Amino acid sequence: MDTATRPNWRRLVAAVGDRGYGNGTPRAIRLGDTAGATRLGTTRKQATVRHHGPASACTRAFTATLLTGVLLTGASCSMFDANFLGGTGTVVGTQGFVGGFLGGVVADEPRAALAARDVLSAGGNAADAAVAVAFTLAVTLPSRAGLGGGGACVAYAPNPDGPGHGAPEAVLFLPAAPAQPAGDRPAAVPTMTRGMFALHARYGRLSFEQIVAPAEKLARFGVPASRALVRDIGVVAGPLAGDPASRAIFFANGQPLTEGALLQQPDLGASLAQLRTAGVGDLYQGTLARSFVAASALAGGPVSDADLRQTLPRVLPTLDMDAGNDIVSLLPPPADGGVATAAALRVLLATPDAFDQARTQGLAAAAAARRLPGGMQALPASTTFATLDRSGDAVVCALTMNNLFGTGRIAPGTGIVLAASPAALPPPLLAAAIVWNRPIQAFRAAVGASGQDGAPLAAAVAVTQAEAQRGATATPLSIPVPEPGRANVIQCNRYLPGNEGTCAWATDSRGAGLAVGSSGKK
Repeated sequence: MDTATRPNWRRLVAAVGDRGYGNGTPRAIRLGDTAGATRLGTTRKQATVRHHGPASACTRAFTATLLTGVLLTGASCSMFDANFLGGTGTVVGTQGFVGGFLGGVVADEPRAALAARDVLSAGGNAADAAVAVAFTLAVTLPSRAGLGGGGACVAYAPNPDGPGHGAPEAVLFLPAAPAQPAGDRPAAVPTMTRGMFALHARYGRLSFEQIVAPAEKLARFGVPASRALVRDIGVVAGPLAGDPASRAIFFANGQPLTEGALLQQPDLGASLAQLRTAGVGDLYQGTLARSFVAASALAGGPVSDADLRQTLPRVLPTLDMDAGNDIVSLLPPPADGGVATAAALRVLLATPDAFDQARTQGLAAAAAARRLPGGMQALPASTTFATLDRSGDAVVCALTMNNLFGTGRIAPGTGIVLAASPAALPPPLLAAAIVWNRPIQAFRAAVGASGQDGAPLAAAVAVTQAEAQRGATATPLSIPVPEPGRANVIQCNRYLPGNEGTCAWATDSRGAGLAVGSSGKK
């Protein structure tokens, strides 16, 4: 692609407020307001579109329009021709646009995985699908993920002209403690929304509004309660029932929701609608922000408007280590689950069955990173998911509420479950990894792991299993990872792009998640 037709990454990222774009340089991203976009003559909606493939004439026209500031809506994606994504000739953004190999999705809750599969079918990429998973989980699995929580992701695009220049990047949006924690149930500053917007701003293709809309509908009109959610409700039913707003959502006739019962969250639907129409910034410096500040105080976990404004996601270089001919890219500090995974993986690469030693080394590394001389404390729950598209772009994320259902309370009138402050409870060890090959610029595997202090070992075991397989067809998680760990895995034994038939995906059989995709060729 020549200079004239290559999208201007520096300017496109600046359109959503990235302060300083450089290869391998830590960056703090100011996201969610439209000010940075309008200074460049670009609307908020325009600033969410990215191109990672060969530039067709239609794509070049779209990029030029984007940079000149002519108003475009989500429907403007129809400017792309069918060859852009190997489409079927239907309009991009419509399910069925992509024929043949779609890629895959694995998540701990089935509805979220299906939402992401629909995005891939409509021509979205791995980042678009990841955003769909995260916002759907905020509706269907609010025990572990939500607008009030946070997390971290590793994103990979093989294209050397892409935002990571052909190498993975980490997007960190860990739940943060307010500047002055207070209340009887200290809450975290919500970071998930800004974090996923950061991921989308750098890697996404479809409009952010289009991706969020289905989650809004699920919250507003209801969705059957999943087995994963019902299990979590059962664990903390007593404390959860103590909050009137939580009781109204997660209980029916005084009893916890059962699997398949209608889970309806109209206030959360209204908050998602506000994010969709007013922009992500509304939760941090707009009408929704003011509502959240007041509601968080009523729920016993006050978060100030200054806390909301100042909490930003960060894009950082990943923590990398060699594994044979491949590179394993992990979450970097302060997401110290990556440090723990690296320590465990180092043991297993030398001695594949030394699980006890790997676990001990991993937790010791995490305790050292947290400066805990007495070792790790009891850790809260998290959830993971991974997405892969037909081009070999991949995203793996770990999300958390810093406790099952966070503080156990909902900010009244917003539908947002408040995550627990890391000043009150220790944060989890978030474990996410992407395995890739630098010489051929290709994807090998994506691994996300949860299970409290078992997450780092679970991730390390899943990576070594993936690396050990070189056959024609991948069989991820053919052996379960050690308890209490759980894993979600996507792997392509002979790499992607190309060799689509060697790709497969699996969610932990002991959980209640779903692995879904399409490996069929056109």
